[in-house]
Amino acid sequence: MAELWDLYDKDKNKLNKVVKRGDKLKEDEYHLVVNAWIKNDKGEFLISRRSKNKPHPLMWESTGGSCLFGEDSLQGAIREVKEELGIDINKKDSKYIGRTLRYYKDCNDILEAWLFKSNAPIDEIHIQKEEVEDVMWASIEKIKELNNNNQFLSTEFLNEILEKGL
Repeated sequence: MAELWDLYDKDKNKLNKVVKRGDKLKEDEYHLVVNAWIKNDKGEFLISRRSKNKPHPLMWESTGGSCLFGEDSLQGAIREVKEELGIDINKKDSKYIGRTLRYYKDCNDILEAWLFKSNAPIDEIHIQKEEVEDVMWASIEKIKELNNNNQFLSTEFLNEILEKGL
Protein backbone atom coordinates (compact mmCIF):
# COMPACT_ATOMS: atom_id res chain seq x y z
CA MET A 1 0.00 0.00 0.00
CA ALA A 2 1.29 3.46 -0.89
CA GLU A 3 2.51 5.72 1.90
CA LEU A 4 0.23 8.76 2.19
CA TRP A 5 1.23 12.22 3.44
CA ASP A 6 -0.76 15.23 4.57
CA LEU A 7 0.31 18.47 2.89
CA TYR A 8 0.90 21.79 4.63
CA ASP A 9 1.70 25.39 3.76
CA LYS A 10 4.96 26.99 4.94
CA ASP A 11 3.33 27.95 8.26
CA LYS A 12 2.29 24.32 8.92
CA ASN A 13 -1.38 24.88 8.18
CA LYS A 14 -2.93 21.72 6.74
CA LEU A 15 -3.96 22.11 3.11
CA ASN A 16 -6.63 19.36 3.21
CA LYS A 17 -4.67 17.60 0.51
CA VAL A 18 -3.11 14.13 0.64
CA VAL A 19 -0.41 12.79 -1.68
CA LYS A 20 1.43 9.50 -2.12
CA ARG A 21 5.15 9.27 -1.37
CA GLY A 22 6.96 10.05 -4.61
CA ASP A 23 4.32 12.45 -5.94
CA LYS A 24 5.68 15.85 -6.97
CA LEU A 25 4.70 18.66 -4.66
CA LYS A 26 3.98 22.22 -5.73
CA GLU A 27 6.41 24.95 -4.72
CA ASP A 28 4.15 26.07 -1.85
CA GLU A 29 3.36 22.56 -0.54
CA TYR A 30 5.28 20.76 2.21
CA HIS A 31 5.11 17.37 3.89
CA LEU A 32 6.01 16.76 7.53
CA VAL A 33 9.30 15.05 8.45
CA VAL A 34 10.70 14.23 11.90
CA ASN A 35 14.01 13.62 13.62
CA ALA A 36 13.90 11.69 16.90
CA TRP A 37 16.96 12.25 19.06
CA ILE A 38 17.14 9.69 21.87
CA LYS A 39 19.38 10.43 24.86
CA ASN A 40 20.28 8.13 27.75
CA ASP A 41 21.21 8.96 31.34
CA LYS A 42 24.93 8.92 30.42
CA GLY A 43 24.39 11.79 27.95
CA GLU A 44 24.84 9.52 24.92
CA PHE A 45 22.59 9.58 21.86
CA LEU A 46 21.17 6.52 20.13
CA ILE A 47 22.15 6.83 16.48
CA SER A 48 21.52 4.48 13.59
CA ARG A 49 23.41 3.66 10.43
CA ARG A 50 21.34 3.84 7.26
CA SER A 51 20.88 0.75 5.12
CA LYS A 52 23.18 0.45 2.12
CA ASN A 53 20.05 0.39 -0.08
CA LYS A 54 18.79 3.83 1.01
CA PRO A 55 19.84 7.28 -0.19
CA HIS A 56 22.93 8.41 1.76
CA PRO A 57 23.92 4.76 2.31
CA LEU A 58 25.73 3.74 5.49
CA MET A 59 25.60 7.26 6.97
CA TRP A 60 24.93 7.58 10.69
CA GLU A 61 21.91 9.65 11.74
CA SER A 62 19.23 10.26 14.31
CA THR A 63 16.14 8.18 13.65
CA GLY A 64 13.43 9.83 11.62
CA GLY A 65 11.31 9.93 8.53
CA SER A 66 8.12 11.23 6.99
CA CYS A 67 4.93 11.54 8.99
CA LEU A 68 2.02 9.56 7.62
CA PHE A 69 -1.47 10.78 6.84
CA GLY A 70 -3.20 11.83 10.07
CA GLU A 71 -0.04 11.91 12.22
CA ASP A 72 1.43 14.91 13.98
CA SER A 73 5.21 15.09 14.33
CA LEU A 74 5.29 13.59 17.83
CA GLN A 75 3.21 10.60 16.72
CA GLY A 76 5.43 10.25 13.64
CA ALA A 77 8.62 10.31 15.71
CA ILE A 78 7.32 7.66 18.12
CA ARG A 79 6.21 5.44 15.21
CA GLU A 80 9.50 5.82 13.31
CA VAL A 81 11.52 4.81 16.38
CA LYS A 82 9.28 1.77 16.95
CA GLU A 83 9.48 0.71 13.28
CA GLU A 84 13.20 1.27 12.76
CA LEU A 85 14.61 0.38 16.19
CA GLY A 86 11.89 -1.77 17.77
CA ILE A 87 11.84 0.26 20.98
CA ASP A 88 9.04 2.15 22.65
CA ILE A 89 9.63 5.78 23.50
CA ASN A 90 7.14 7.73 25.49
CA LYS A 91 5.27 10.95 24.83
CA LYS A 92 5.82 11.99 28.47
CA ASP A 93 9.60 11.69 27.95
CA SER A 94 9.59 13.97 24.90
CA LYS A 95 10.86 17.50 24.40
CA TYR A 96 10.17 19.54 21.27
CA ILE A 97 13.41 20.92 19.81
CA GLY A 98 12.18 22.96 16.86
CA ARG A 99 10.98 23.32 13.29
CA THR A 100 12.55 24.39 10.01
CA LEU A 101 11.56 24.50 6.35
CA ARG A 102 13.66 22.58 3.86
CA TYR A 103 13.50 23.11 0.13
CA TYR A 104 13.99 20.21 -2.25
CA LYS A 105 12.99 20.04 -5.89
CA ASP A 106 9.42 18.72 -6.05
CA CYS A 107 9.39 17.64 -2.38
CA ASN A 108 9.76 20.45 0.19
CA ASP A 109 9.35 19.51 3.81
CA ILE A 110 8.82 20.83 7.29
CA LEU A 111 11.34 19.18 9.61
CA GLU A 112 10.43 18.97 13.29
CA ALA A 113 12.90 17.56 15.80
CA TRP A 114 12.14 15.88 19.11
CA LEU A 115 14.29 14.71 22.02
CA PHE A 116 13.38 11.59 23.98
CA LYS A 117 14.83 9.85 27.03
CA SER A 118 15.60 6.14 26.92
CA ASN A 119 18.14 3.74 28.36
CA ALA A 120 17.34 0.86 26.00
CA PRO A 121 20.21 -1.64 25.98
CA ILE A 122 21.72 -2.16 22.53
CA ASP A 123 20.92 -5.89 22.68
CA GLU A 124 17.20 -5.06 23.07
CA ILE A 125 17.10 -2.98 19.89
CA HIS A 126 15.63 -4.82 16.92
CA ILE A 127 16.49 -2.94 13.75
CA GLN A 128 14.37 -2.85 10.62
CA LYS A 129 16.87 -4.25 8.09
CA GLU A 130 15.35 -2.37 5.13
CA GLU A 131 16.06 0.94 6.89
CA VAL A 132 18.87 0.41 9.39
CA GLU A 133 22.24 -1.34 9.17
CA ASP A 134 23.47 -0.80 12.76
CA VAL A 135 22.92 1.23 15.95
CA MET A 136 25.09 2.59 18.74
CA TRP A 137 24.99 4.80 21.77
CA ALA A 138 27.34 7.65 20.89
CA SER A 139 28.80 10.49 22.90
CA ILE A 140 28.63 14.05 21.63
CA GLU A 141 32.34 13.74 20.83
CA LYS A 142 31.75 10.58 18.76
CA ILE A 143 28.94 12.25 16.79
CA LYS A 144 31.17 15.28 16.16
CA GLU A 145 33.91 12.94 14.93
CA LEU A 146 31.50 11.12 12.59
CA ASN A 147 30.17 14.45 11.34
CA ASN A 148 33.69 15.86 10.74
CA ASN A 149 34.53 12.70 8.75
CA ASN A 150 31.37 13.07 6.62
CA GLN A 151 29.90 9.90 8.15
CA PHE A 152 26.92 11.55 9.86
CA LEU A 153 23.83 12.76 8.02
CA SER A 154 23.57 16.25 9.40
CA THR A 155 20.28 18.09 9.83
CA GLU A 156 19.52 21.67 10.76
CA PHE A 157 19.36 20.75 14.45
CA LEU A 158 22.67 18.88 14.72
CA ASN A 159 24.71 21.84 15.97
CA GLU A 160 22.10 22.70 18.59
CA ILE A 161 22.11 19.10 19.83
CA LEU A 162 25.91 18.91 19.92
CA GLU A 163 26.51 22.34 21.46
CA LYS A 164 23.74 22.28 24.05
CA GLY A 165 23.59 18.54 24.60
CA LEU A 166 19.94 19.22 25.30
